[in-house]
Amino acid sequence: MLKTPVTLAIALALATASLGLPAEPAQAAATKESAQAMNPFFQPSPLPLQYPQFDKIKDSDFAPAFDRGMADNIREIDAIANNPAAPTFDNTILAMERSGQLLRRALVVFFNLTGANTNDALDKLDAEYSPKLAAHNDSVYLNAKLFERIKTLYNSRDKLGLDAQGVRLVERYYTDFVRSGANLTEAQKTRVKAINSEMATLTTKFSQNVQDEVNDSAVIVSDRAELAGLSDQQIAALAESAKDKGFPGKYRIALLNTTIQPLLPQLDNRALRERIHKASVSRGSRGNQWDNRAVVSKVAKLRAERAAIMGYPNYAAFGLAEETAKNPEAVNRMLEQLAPPAVANARKEGAVLQAMIDSEQKAKGQPSFKLEPWDWAYYTDKVRKAQYSYDEAELKPYLEVNNVLENGIFYAVKRLYGVTFKRRTDLPVYQEDVQVYEAFNEDGSQLAFVIVDPYARSSKRGGAWMSSYVDQSALMGTKPVVAFHLNVTKPAAGNPALMTWDDANTAFHEFGHVLHGMFSDVKYPYFSGTNVPRDFVEFPSQVNEMWSDWPEILANYAKHWKTGEPMPKALLDKVLSASKFNQGFTTTAYLGAAMLDQKWHQVSADKLPDADGVLAYEAKALKDVGLDYAAVPPRYRTTYFGHIMGGYAAGYYAYIWSEVLDADTVEWIKNHGGLTRANGDRFRAKLLSQGGSKDALQLFRDFAEQEPDIKPLLERRGLTTQP
Repeated sequence: MLKTPVTLAIALALATASLGLPAEPAQAAATKESAQAMNPFFQPSPLPLQYPQFDKIKDSDFAPAFDRGMADNIREIDAIANNPAAPTFDNTILAMERSGQLLRRALVVFFNLTGANTNDALDKLDAEYSPKLAAHNDSVYLNAKLFERIKTLYNSRDKLGLDAQGVRLVERYYTDFVRSGANLTEAQKTRVKAINSEMATLTTKFSQNVQDEVNDSAVIVSDRAELAGLSDQQIAALAESAKDKGFPGKYRIALLNTTIQPLLPQLDNRALRERIHKASVSRGSRGNQWDNRAVVSKVAKLRAERAAIMGYPNYAAFGLAEETAKNPEAVNRMLEQLAPPAVANARKEGAVLQAMIDSEQKAKGQPSFKLEPWDWAYYTDKVRKAQYSYDEAELKPYLEVNNVLENGIFYAVKRLYGVTFKRRTDLPVYQEDVQVYEAFNEDGSQLAFVIVDPYARSSKRGGAWMSSYVDQSALMGTKPVVAFHLNVTKPAAGNPALMTWDDANTAFHEFGHVLHGMFSDVKYPYFSGTNVPRDFVEFPSQVNEMWSDWPEILANYAKHWKTGEPMPKALLDKVLSASKFNQGFTTTAYLGAAMLDQKWHQVSADKLPDADGVLAYEAKALKDVGLDYAAVPPRYRTTYFGHIMGGYAAGYYAYIWSEVLDADTVEWIKNHGGLTRANGDRFRAKLLSQGGSKDALQLFRDFAEQEPDIKPLLERRGLTTQP
């Protein structure tokens, strides 16, 4: 291969160093320049669709890319702000859309990796650069000259000869600048900058504390007998995990991010269930180096102060102003409508579980005990077996990960949208378990790359999520590169990766986000893919869940991993008939978290507790709204509630808000033929492809031709009548 001058310069420098000879100044300069040129972020990736060069990216590449990216971006912004020509859509708005490309390339890879495959070096960089990036953001959005140009365009937006998407882009830029503080006094801007910097540091610390403590809080079991109820494969995986972490001969039960842990339905040993639950709920509040109480208190107060500076009574009012809900009162009305029947259902379910406990203990000749949170999943599984004659373990052999993905999700996408997927093994990945697929439209044209990351590991945050590496944009000439993350337990070598029913449903859900990003067909990067209001973004993904148990789809993927036999119809019928079973628990746990989120964000700073009062504040908040049923704790406790320290602050309600639209849409699709190309093409054209280019609720109306109605949601969750 012919060496380029850059490569040759590096080779000469290495040769000189190995000989121990002093480099000439010109050589030293060339070496520095060449090393910088080798940074994979300094130019767009040469791989197809600008797919990241994971095989070339090193941890040491990020800081230089951030520094140069911010400097380049400031020069671009200054050139726009100081342009002597009168502001136009092209020289101001589109110039901003095109700016910051180097910084974006580095940031999207960095934040994807800190979520999916972090390490100490990346965590250190995250902590170091979070306040710097916040300051950089402020330097853009608080640039007075730039805002004046945007304001001028905003005031004449209907006279610029723009199409609807162009007018909306001007409006969104203006609103973003105002909400960032562009209209504030200089003293207020100075305080907002300080708040933003401190919050960036604190929220990064919070997320790192959660991740580090999850890894440290794994429950170690010495006696195999304590694991009664688990399969041999599960026990082997726990043993392997313990060995990998320095506990040979023991068993390691890693915690996931939610309150309720996945092994609780199976473990017969009540004392071990209690250990696991208490390890889970005490995270972030143990007084150790990962204690998050002070962080939570400070962030909540800073958010409230910032909202007050912006002219809002509390952070929720500020945060919701640009969502489809518009204000806290609308959120409260919906949550308050759902809470009483949900808790009533949960208490009824709890009474059934308590009766089973009493009966079992009496049969053993032992005293009964009160139902506790660590008992709920275990006895729910027993009730499910008794009432519906199946348990979750019966389903897992039919839910092998690759089968669910390729013969379930991909099959549904092909049936609905004509899209096909092909595995790519020639593209680099950031971790050995990661897979890459190329998506094609029905006419054979290239659509997107999808990065699939299925397994849990200590370097990966909990939960499941979709993210983007490259956004679609006609302006930039880019197609999507999106990622799909799950946290399925990786099996011991030689064993299949089996999912629970909830895992499979979650996979369909997250792939709904993938479709939202993959089908984007907009002009401007600002509107691409999932760049929609927070309380709308979950809607398309929740719609995609409907296909997980659609008979034709299920029959294609729910096959025994060893024999290939399809899931028996009788078992499927039991699953479907039990679909509303335990919905009281599920809804109450979710609403507990959603209400906590609102309670932290619907008050002024002086009403919020200091660190020592965080847990008492949480307990009172749940009691005040009637969600203090001890047997059903919130899905997340405050001190490990990562959503509200990140992008879902005052917005965790979004899942059930979106589910109203989802339930309506599912009814529409069922009433119009179900699994058809016509329905898929309509959903793609009218909603999935539009991104944020139109008002979110108008997109729903365009598809469903009606206003949202909460009744289908209440019926789905079994909340139409008080139990």
